[in-house]
This record gives sequence, C-alpha cells and structure tokens, in this order.
Amino acid sequence: MFIQTESTPNPESIKFVPGKEVLSTEMGGEVGNGFYATKTDHMEIARSPLAKEIFKIDGVKSVYLGSDFVTVTKYATSHWAHIRTLVFSAIMDHYASGKPALSSVAEITDTTILEDDDEVVAMIKELLETRIRPAVQEDGGDIRYVNFDVETGMVSVQLAGSCVGCPSSSITLKNGVENMLMHYIPEVTAVHAIEEETDPNDGNDDDDYAPSHMVEHTKVEESPEQKKMKSYEERLAAAGIPFSD
Repeated sequence: MFIQTESTPNPESIKFVPGKEVLSTEMGGEVGNGFYATKTDHMEIARSPLAKEIFKIDGVKSVYLGSDFVTVTKYATSHWAHIRTLVFSAIMDHYASGKPALSSVAEITDTTILEDDDEVVAMIKELLETRIRPAVQEDGGDIRYVNFDVETGMVSVQLAGSCVGCPSSSITLKNGVENMLMHYIPEVTAVHAIEEETDPNDGNDDDDYAPSHMVEHTKVEESPEQKKMKSYEERLAAAGIPFSD
C-alpha cells in the first residue's frame, strides 16, 4: 500500500492520501461532507476505528476523514518527524483490519470516555488506554477498566490473556499500573484486580504468588507540584497526553 502526503496551507496539518476510498457515501461521505473529531470528542472517536488508531499517536490534535483522504492536525509543540511515520502505520493497520473508517454506532469499550464520566474516571480511562494497555498487550495480555470507587479511591480492573494466573501479574499491577495511576491522579489510592474463579484442579500451589488484592497498597506522597495539578488538562499534560479544547 502506497500512501502519499500533500501539504496544506496549515503547517500543522498534513493530508494523507492512501489511494483507496476512505469515507464512502454509506458511511457518511456525501459530497462536501466528511467526518471531523478532536482529541476530546470521545463519542465521535468511538464511531471511527481509523480515527481511534490515529489518536493513539502522541501529538495528534484532530483528524478529518474525507472521501479519499485523511487530514491529520498536530499540536504546534509536536513534530512531524515523529508523527508522520506513525500515521502511515495507523492507516495501513486500519486497512489490514478490514474495519470501516466510520460506523453509525459508537464502538463502546471499557475505556471509552462517556458523557457522564467525571474527571477522575476520564483520566483513569485515558491512562489505561494510552499508557498502560499497550505495554500489557506487548506481553500477550490485556487490562480492562471495571470501576472506580469514589469513597475508597479504589480502581477495579480485570486482567485478561497471559496476565491471568501469571505469577508476576501482582508485581505489574503494583509497580506499574497502581504507581502510575496514583502518581497522576491523587484521588486514586489503590488498584484491585478482579480475580477469575480458581480451578481447584489446576495444581497451582505456589505460595510465592500473592494475588493483587492481597498486596499491601501504599499511598505515594504527593509533592507540592502534584497537588497543584488538579485539572483534567494539567494531569493529561503531565502524563504526556496532549489535550485539546
């Protein structure tokens, strides 16, 4: 697949032309009508598998889907040298998946930010989707958001794939997931993995393995700078996730 690029009057935007149809008339690609979303348009992004993949790239501010092209706009502080190649990969992966560029129904997942999610839940989902899940999936597993208890500050997640029953999963949960969420979100006090029922015949008698819910959770002391980062935008920026108004 050969993807061409074309410059635009806006130095922050590049037009990517894949040489194939992007948005058909059935998907909403009527004459003069395309699909546009910024990074904060969570429900719109959930309708477009292609846009969702592109927004996983750090520095992407907005995406526009036309009938035969994709226009990607970056933040002024980001650089095309980093973003361009990743956009190529995202577009090629999309076409290889066979999914439509746009669906009439939003694709709701565990980390889709819903309209009734508060700031803390939105931040938890954003970090899980963009920072934590990719690392876990590299090892053949997955992590899914389940719930956030406002009163206790406990985040409940569910492990899947290779993470289930893995002796090191409790370490990953403690040192990786929990520490990151607590570092950027002061309201989070601990992370708890909902365990699947244990098969009594699985022969696993490893006393060295402590389930995640048995791990002692220690609250990380906040620095004065962290205490000041109380807005959703500031926390996203601190985590390296661009935010767009």
